[in-house]
Amino acid sequence: MPNATLHLHRDDLPEGLSLGPVVAVDTETMGLNPHRDRLCLVQLSAGDGVAHLVQIRPPELGGPPRREGLADCPRLRAMLADPGTVKLFHFARFDVAILRQALGVEVAPVRCTKVAAKLVRTFTDRHGLKELCRELLGVEISKGQQTSDWGAPELSPEQLAYAASDVLHLHALWERLEALLRREGRLALAEECFRFLPARGALDLLGYGDPDIFAH
Repeated sequence: MPNATLHLHRDDLPEGLSLGPVVAVDTETMGLNPHRDRLCLVQLSAGDGVAHLVQIRPPELGGPPRREGLADCPRLRAMLADPGTVKLFHFARFDVAILRQALGVEVAPVRCTKVAAKLVRTFTDRHGLKELCRELLGVEISKGQQTSDWGAPELSPEQLAYAASDVLHLHALWERLEALLRREGRLALAEECFRFLPARGALDLLGYGDPDIFAH
């Protein structure tokens, strides 16, 4: 999205910001273990070409004091927990877990474009965000900053642009995937999967990713 607008916020969303009934959300962390690796950035977009990036700073880097180990960002937490706001993710399973661990919030209701793609695009194993944006939207996004240091006190313009790209296209992507789910008669099944995702994240935090409690 060449004309995208990026807003970087420190520690919380600004007061009075509304992003509408469906908000695209993504996270950047120091790693993929939510018990060990801290949450560094939360990206949000209303699907209007504008991305709001919230840098979650620990007290040692200038952030507010933590309460029971949780980041103090009440406006961000309220938006994520709002039952009237749908949160749209790609691979929600990880994001809802890290947000629960770092912010103490159950993120719901949610939709996940990765789950949707796996339910309806069974002719391929390419379900990554980059591949879906290319194949369904004709949009090329770069993953060059994916493994950069998200815990740095100052994030580079390249990091911010990369982080924004992960939410700027989710509304359009969901529109395409929702149409495919309807066409194939799997939208109701997808909605049941989405309702389970907050519990799936909680199970992961308890260590039930492996072994899988649903396995024989």
